[in-house]
Amino acid sequence: MSTGTTDPSRCPLCGQPNRCAMEIERETVEKQGPCWCVSVDFTPALLAQVPAEAKDQACICAACAARASPCD
Repeated sequence: MSTGTTDPSRCPLCGQPNRCAMEIERETVEKQGPCWCVSVDFTPALLAQVPAEAKDQACICAACAARASPCD
């Protein structure tokens, strides 16, 4: 999924909305609570799947993070 530009509101892996609280706050200028991602461990293997142009530009969505999490 490489379009040359990164949409920070979309997951760089699946293209769905990532619901990043920091991005929502930036767009709306309305204070948001802590983002859901602060309580998630992103595996190195999952982070390695993010295209180079999207690194540090867009958050992985909860669905992609959940698919990558090992079952307990």
